Amino acid sequence: MAGQLSIAKALNEALRKSLENDPKTVLMGEDIGKLGGVFRITDGLQKDFGDDRVIDTPLAESGIVGTAIGLALRGYRPVVEIQFDGFVYPAFDQIVSQLAKMHARALGHVKMPVTVRIPFGGGIGAVEHHSESHEAYFAHTAGLRVVSPSNAHDAHWMLRQAIESDDPVIFLEPKRRYWDKGEVGEDPMLPLHSARIVRPGTDATLIAYGPMVKVCQEAAKAAEEDGRHLEVVDLRSLSPIDFPTLEESLRRTGRGIVVHEAPVFLGLGAELAARLTERCFYHLEAPILRVGGYHAPYPPSRVEETYLPDLDRVLDAVDRALAY
Repeated sequence: MAGQLSIAKALNEALRKSLENDPKTVLMGEDIGKLGGVFRITDGLQKDFGDDRVIDTPLAESGIVGTAIGLALRGYRPVVEIQFDGFVYPAFDQIVSQLAKMHARALGHVKMPVTVRIPFGGGIGAVEHHSESHEAYFAHTAGLRVVSPSNAHDAHWMLRQAIESDDPVIFLEPKRRYWDKGEVGEDPMLPLHSARIVRPGTDATLIAYGPMVKVCQEAAKAAEEDGRHLEVVDLRSLSPIDFPTLEESLRRTGRGIVVHEAPVFLGLGAELAARLTERCFYHLEAPILRVGGYHAPYPPSRVEETYLPDLDRVLDAVDRALAY
């Protein structure tokens, strides 16, 4: 399967492989069957595997996740698609009160191998409830694993690893990167919850995940023209977080900037900045800065470019960090 694939196609191939490898894997979601999903991630799968394994559900997110929990109790591995990020809220109670708690409630005797796929983030010209970044809610919830790929290789292998996990996984797909292409290798290369250094550097560390990894790579390339060498770390896993990789990078560079689309206020960057400051205090030359969205509802598409972090906002944070 190695070769150049879009993130969307890499995800489709991951679902196909999972369906082939385990007859207990089932897909569920709104319009995922005949339509193939609004982003065509499940295109062709119902035709090849049947409507008893690729299931078109009613428009009822709470019911979809609740049914997936029941299937998991019966030995299945359900993969749920939430059509858009903001549509997950009707299922929030099922996810945080049932899915996340079942393993602990059963004293470890019950496993919950449920993967909840959510296209998240903005940048596609959509409206609110179609462009949101709510990862902090799920990362804050004990009992859930939360991951987000940034490229085709990770999209394919991380989804397969998530489906194989016996724990519930919230799988956040950066929807504006669906059509970005990249090489997909023959093996995952990293465990599901490991961060990855995608660009080495010496002057500051940019920490990002999902859609913002590409922005940070572009910022690092632009900064190099001014003689600044920025390290870019793709977090990949938001819960648990691979702190050792981040600490090692910060001890080398002395400066850190966390970048995400979600609002800065109480976003994932707050936990990263606090924890890394505690662990790397004597190695830091500047406070760890955060770049993110504004503390406001997601705006109309005509102004979303103003809302979303871009190369200039990342480079401004780099300037501030290097000014200390």
